Amino acid sequence: MSRPDSRSPPADSLPDHRGAGFGYGLLGVVSFSVTLPATRLAVAALDPVFVGLGRAVVAGVLAAMVLIVTRTRWPGWRYAPGLALVAAGVVIGFPLCSAWAMQRVPANHGAVVIGLLPLATAVAAAVLAHERPTPLFWVTAVAGTAVVVVFAVYQGGGSVHAADLLLLAAVVAAAVGYAEGGRLAKLIGSWQVICWALVLSAPVLLVPVALSIDHRVATAPASAWAGFAYVCGVSMFLGFFAWYRGLALGGIAAVGQLQLLQPFLTVFFSALLLGESVDLATGVACTLVIATIAVGRVANAPRRQG
Repeated sequence: MSRPDSRSPPADSLPDHRGAGFGYGLLGVVSFSVTLPATRLAVAALDPVFVGLGRAVVAGVLAAMVLIVTRTRWPGWRYAPGLALVAAGVVIGFPLCSAWAMQRVPANHGAVVIGLLPLATAVAAAVLAHERPTPLFWVTAVAGTAVVVVFAVYQGGGSVHAADLLLLAAVVAAAVGYAEGGRLAKLIGSWQVICWALVLSAPVLLVPVALSIDHRVATAPASAWAGFAYVCGVSMFLGFFAWYRGLALGGIAAVGQLQLLQPFLTVFFSALLLGESVDLATGVACTLVIATIAVGRVANAPRRQG
């Protein structure tokens, strides 16, 4: 890992091949797909604030170690507002809202609401990163989102939960954090973005995390700690190495559509880890979503305004 240097752009910002971006993006999506089941395991025995924000504190320690070992220099205060926006979205907003929601609804229900994230990310990319996908891209993005929404309604028996508001807030927070992080990754590097965002936010989070510690920390079963370990080390840290690199190489809006697969992967992991059900409708919906991603990738040639 090399240090960012103002005299030469990081590897993430060099012209690259969209295929590599999609590969890194898919790796990130698979990593994130376990987040809701792991969070549900953790909040079953631990305070949601401890889980939602504590994972950022632990990941912040890991990030600081990486920055020290690689002797990575601070990229400059001009990037601080963007890093703060990343931290507000993916370090604080999404983890906290999703942890609260996972106390109230099954992980597979949360997964399909989170399926709105790809479209939200594309909108955020247009606003924050000035990407201009083709009209056909928007058609495929809306179509894929529609499949996810219909699947959500079917799976939930037409019901809407109060926790869905928390999940929608998580979607907005993550979309902003993804778009801004993808933009910054082209300037200072993918892994550097999440590392600096974590290091900047960790001191602020120490107080609420400390206040959330109670007797459950001593009595929580191994399954809860395993879920917490996953969201600390993968969901909040390593997964972003691949995800932000994918967004930087392949385009935020385009690679972001891979998140349409996340609900179905999460349903699979929910069945594997939590014993939640999987049915034929899941497979059909997943196939339709993959088709919209394929069409969108072939048709889309993102245009950026200089």
